[in-house]
Amino acid sequence: MSKQTHNLAKLIALDLLTVGRVPLVILVLIFASAMGVVFTTHHTRQAITEKDQALVERERLDSEWRNLLLEETALAEHSRVQSVAKDELEMKRPESDKEVIIHLP
Repeated sequence: MSKQTHNLAKLIALDLLTVGRVPLVILVLIFASAMGVVFTTHHTRQAITEKDQALVERERLDSEWRNLLLEETALAEHSRVQSVAKDELEMKRPESDKEVIIHLP
């Protein structure tokens, strides 16, 4: 008794060629469909990653915006503006006899 080894890929290829074109076309369509699934899955994962990165960036920018609002509020405080005007710019309040009031019609 002799043992015969069969090449499975060769047998499948011969079977596909001898049966006709329909199984070959179906095989090509199955392969194309599988590649489409892989391609779509890859792009979906990329889009999810980009979305996550955008959300992290949005949170960072929101935090920075809140800090800037706090800083603006602190810098625009009336007592601070008056202090800077007096100390750094050497400004002083005009005397009441030098004030001019303009009435608009």
